[in-house]
Amino acid sequence: MLLNREGSGDRWRVRPDGPGKVTGKLAYLTDMTAPDMLIGRVLRSPHAHARITAIRIEQAAALEGVHAVITHKDVPGLNRFGIAHPDQPVLCEDRVRYVGDAVAAVAADTLEIAEQAIRLIEVEYELLPIVEDAEYALTDEAPRLHPQGNLLHRNGFQRGDVAAGFESCAHVVEETYYTPRQMHTYMETEGGLFIPGEDGRLTVYSPTQHGFMDRMQLARILAIPQSEIRIVSSPIGGSFGGKDELNVQPYGALLARITNRPVKLHNSRWESVRAGLKRHPMKITMKTGVDGDGRLMAHQVRIIADTGPYATLGAEVLNFAVEHVIGPYRYEHLDVEGFSVYTNNGMSGEFRGFGGNQAIFALEGQFDRLAEKLGMDPWELRLRNMRRTEDPGPFDQPIAMTEGAKQVSAAMTSSSLWQERCSPAAKAVPDEPWIRTGIGAAFTMHGAGLGFGIPDPAGGRLTLAADGKIEAVFGYEEFGQGLIASLEQMLIEQFGFAAEDIRIIIGDTDVVPDSGSTTASRATSMMWKSLQNLRPLFEEAILGKAADILQLPASRLRFGEGGIYAIEASPGCPESGHSGHAQCLMTYPALAAAIGEPITSTTQFHFPTSATEKVGAHFLYTYSAVAVKVEVNQLTGRVRVLHQYHAVAAGPVINPQGFLGQIEGGSSMAIGFALTEDAVMSGGQYLTKNLDTYLVPTIAEHRGTIDVHPIEELPEEDHFGPRGIGEVGSVTLAPAIAAAIYDAIGVRVTKLPIDSELLLAQSFESFLDKAVSGE
Repeated sequence: MLLNREGSGDRWRVRPDGPGKVTGKLAYLTDMTAPDMLIGRVLRSPHAHARITAIRIEQAAALEGVHAVITHKDVPGLNRFGIAHPDQPVLCEDRVRYVGDAVAAVAADTLEIAEQAIRLIEVEYELLPIVEDAEYALTDEAPRLHPQGNLLHRNGFQRGDVAAGFESCAHVVEETYYTPRQMHTYMETEGGLFIPGEDGRLTVYSPTQHGFMDRMQLARILAIPQSEIRIVSSPIGGSFGGKDELNVQPYGALLARITNRPVKLHNSRWESVRAGLKRHPMKITMKTGVDGDGRLMAHQVRIIADTGPYATLGAEVLNFAVEHVIGPYRYEHLDVEGFSVYTNNGMSGEFRGFGGNQAIFALEGQFDRLAEKLGMDPWELRLRNMRRTEDPGPFDQPIAMTEGAKQVSAAMTSSSLWQERCSPAAKAVPDEPWIRTGIGAAFTMHGAGLGFGIPDPAGGRLTLAADGKIEAVFGYEEFGQGLIASLEQMLIEQFGFAAEDIRIIIGDTDVVPDSGSTTASRATSMMWKSLQNLRPLFEEAILGKAADILQLPASRLRFGEGGIYAIEASPGCPESGHSGHAQCLMTYPALAAAIGEPITSTTQFHFPTSATEKVGAHFLYTYSAVAVKVEVNQLTGRVRVLHQYHAVAAGPVINPQGFLGQIEGGSSMAIGFALTEDAVMSGGQYLTKNLDTYLVPTIAEHRGTIDVHPIEELPEEDHFGPRGIGEVGSVTLAPAIAAAIYDAIGVRVTKLPIDSELLLAQSFESFLDKAVSGE
């Protein structure tokens, strides 16, 4: 099966949330309003590093229409937040560490009054030296940004004797790779509506990827029980990891509690830029050696990750990067060390790929360079060193064994795109001789779930409700990835329900179970596993009740469209309006009425983890091989992506449209990562302030074709089901683009996004070298 926009099939359905989105009728949480609502605004530091010597709020508080002005003194509980390491001040007490640090917040009748009040707050700062280079931050001379120093986290992995390994190498490649500070650039910036209830409870309508985590953090900040907070967190206008951490929620919650009125906050794009999370910029130095046959003998890696002023999940991102710079290959000797470092730059944190994008760009670059030294086909070198089915994972941990690596490799090398690179037409001189095309490829195994040693709950429930609807209740979030559509499709295909029979409930901590975070390529996999667990329980409960009422054995009954059927009957229930030839014995509404009370089945479990002691090590992996064709304009340095081929081994495809959409969407982010996107900073200040200077790929960059080849086969004994595909489409394309550029013009890329001027200069140098040598 090959998926692309020209394909269709019986399993292609209209998304349940599709019409509302394309017509604009769907209300996002940041579209909400409430009677008697106030507008909140946050005063943020203009300085990257400074001591606060005074905060004066009297003028702002006296402004007509202002109902609250708060500082750190008004935080009743923990004045800190952070999912894993709560070190970020809600409101700074005596020091600011980046230009997004919050110092005060206001609530007023209108946006204009709130902004005027912000301008009236007087803050005196004493400027401090700025730490903007992560390597400098590790030196003794650098100012200490936190009491424990500037090192958030260190991690590594060693095996064998890497020095001895290099001595035995026939070829060694040493290179340093740099990756950018990429923005999530979701259409809906951070925001929310915060409503205090008459009963003292607080309802938070704010986009997040884990409502229960937000509830726990807000309870600490407000010093109230979690039961007094309700988080409503879907639908969301994009996240990609950026709304996994708290953003405006602490300020809205505090202001609503203090004023006892609804408060709405919604970041402008500039506020989102300065205060929001970004992808970790990384400097990755690799030294990799092979013997004369191309067998990997030694691999040494040093990672420096700029995590910005506070932790959020910087340590966890580093753990993932350390695992994935080892990746899908076998080595005799390994020495990997990584450092996540505090600086006065913008906040780095969770982002689609979670450190894998940076790691794979560097690792795959090493293979292309080594292959050239060996005079070997770059994919042949990968095949010689690829992990075998029975091999452990990158940290030598047990993993779920599949044939995924072999499968995606075979599919990619058999693709027409990869075959094209060897054809005479690929080397033909084009009509425009300044245009060159090239084809490159890359490979990855991408871990899913949070990894060993990290709480990673999963689960959900099914209920036959009083009105006869089948309620599927999960604690996951819909932020555009198609989660609702995938869940609906699984319920239809696994249980036999009709779409009209189903009511999906997500994103409300008062109603849903804690299914864990909607991150780390885990949600669809865990919904699938939940339904596998729930099916026998739900069938036993519901069909048992139906059997009693119908006076038939439960073993002869089954679920169907609209109601209960005899097991030999085909779908179709006239009572409920569904077509078919079989007789519907009892509709779901009739069954619910006869039972007289809801019937519920529940499952709760943990995401599968490896039997290891290495924190963050993964057990389930998705495999992907990508080939890409690019066009390089040697007059302008512009690179265009013409054709992509993605082979993805991730088990059964739940939703073909969703599968294709995730790979397409991920590849769009990867094009930006590779070619255009970088939130540039200097002196701790963002030079990129809006989308007029931050260049995300547009429709012009997406004119090429994208073919996606899902490989669904899993070993018979594998009971883990579909693997995640939400991230992997963003991971492998950048190194494939870099390889294609080299194939086109002979220029190696070490820094992203690719600088067109540097490409021009290096291309010209390469041209001169060839001219001198007579090539």
